[in-house]
Amino acid sequence: MEKLRILYVASEINPFLQTTDVADYVRKLPQAMQEKGAEIRILVPRFGLINERKNRLHEVVRLSGINITVGDEEKPLIIKVASIPNAKLQVYFIDNDDYFHRKSVFFDKENNFFDDNDERAIFFCKGVLETVKKLGWAPDVVHCNDWMTALIPLYLKTTYRNDPMFKDTKSVFTVHNNAFDYKFDADLQSKAKAMDVSDEALAHLHSADFEGFVKIGCAYADAVLKAEEHCSASLNEIFNNAPKRVQLDEQDENFSESYYNLYNDLVS
Repeated sequence: MEKLRILYVASEINPFLQTTDVADYVRKLPQAMQEKGAEIRILVPRFGLINERKNRLHEVVRLSGINITVGDEEKPLIIKVASIPNAKLQVYFIDNDDYFHRKSVFFDKENNFFDDNDERAIFFCKGVLETVKKLGWAPDVVHCNDWMTALIPLYLKTTYRNDPMFKDTKSVFTVHNNAFDYKFDADLQSKAKAMDVSDEALAHLHSADFEGFVKIGCAYADAVLKAEEHCSASLNEIFNNAPKRVQLDEQDENFSESYYNLYNDLVS
C-alpha cells in the first residue's frame, strides 16, 4: 500500500513561530502521522518574526517565481524551506516582500489589525496550492488550520477540482479559537475570486470578518474538526452547523490513532 500523503497548512508552527495554540497543534500532529508511516509536507507563511539565519531557512529557487493574483494585483511568490530540529520534517515557507516582511504577525505594535490581512490570507492559500503543483507532490489529504487557511477547501472544490495533482485530494479544516473583531473592506469577495469560483461560492465572505472565513472553511472541507473544547458561542454554533463536522477522541494515547483513522476513512 502506498504511503498516505498529508499536507498540513497553518499560520505558524513550533519552533519557528508561536503566537497561539495552532503552533503546537501543527508541530505534534504531523510528527505523529509520520511515525505511523505517512508522508508529510508542511506549509506556513514566512512572517517577519521568523529569523532566517537562526532557523536556517533558504530559498528553493525552482519553486519560487510564480505570480499569485489577489484581486487586480499580481504578487511574486518566494518559497523557502527549513527542517524541524530533531525531526525528519521539512517546512516550506510562503514568502512575499509586501505581505510577510513586517516584524509582526496580524497586529502592528499599537495592536492594530493589519487591514491587508485578508489579502495575505488569499495570497497564502493560492500560494500553497501552486507550490504543491510545482513540487509535483499530490496530497491525499490537505489539513487546513484556522481562518488564514480557510479558502483552500473552496479552491480545491472549484479552481483545482480537475487538476491532476488534486483530483482525488480531500480536505480537513480545523477550527481554532483565534477570533478577531476586525471587518475587512467590501471588496474581499472580489479579491478572493479565482477561476471557476462563483459569487455564490464566496457568499460566506460577505460578512468580511473572522466568522466569514471560518464558515467558508467549514462549508467546503470534507471533514471539519474543532481544536479546543471550549470555543466562543458563535464558533461553536458554526462548528455545530458544519455538514461534515467530526468529533474525535483526542485523549493523549488515542489522538494519533483517531486522526490516522480519519485521514484513511476520507481517502478510502
